[in-house]
Amino acid sequence: MKHFGLALLSAFLIASLLAEDRVWRDENGNLAPNTEARSAVSGFGGWLVVTSDADWRAKWETPSNTVPRFTEAKIVTRGKHIFILTFFANPQLTEKSIADVACDIDVIRADGSSSVHQTDAVCFHGELKGSATNVYLSAPILDFIGEENDPGGKWFVHVTLKDKNRHVSLPLKTSFILIDKTV
Repeated sequence: MKHFGLALLSAFLIASLLAEDRVWRDENGNLAPNTEARSAVSGFGGWLVVTSDADWRAKWETPSNTVPRFTEAKIVTRGKHIFILTFFANPQLTEKSIADVACDIDVIRADGSSSVHQTDAVCFHGELKGSATNVYLSAPILDFIGEENDPGGKWFVHVTLKDKNRHVSLPLKTSFILIDKTV
């Protein structure tokens, strides 16, 4: 019986630790599985979105009870604008309620060369306007347009969110395929 109690306690602790690494929920409020683009570590969540929505800002700047829906851009034609957005949730706050989130950003062209490389960019620093568990948009927003000389093929986007107060890093990645316009 003693072993059963220890096993049950161990299972509870493991479940608690695992649950802490899932902060994202679906439209029904159920915990959503982590993906390469949307994940969590130690209660800190991050989500990387490549969207073709020119009105992404209007979709984002809505009342907190409205869930924005973004069109994910997986295939992008040359000349089309896309936006790379990084969201975060539940950053650790200091005693003065300050969040400090940095990010490393890399956009890799289809030929393997670097399009964007930025280390320790300020994603957010200051007091949050709302609960720490709300979802926040990070400061770096990339506006991309595939130009004539950009190589076609699969481009990779890597963002590592860093909760500097919690001392954790959260690597996120996604990709899109740049193609020529169809006639």
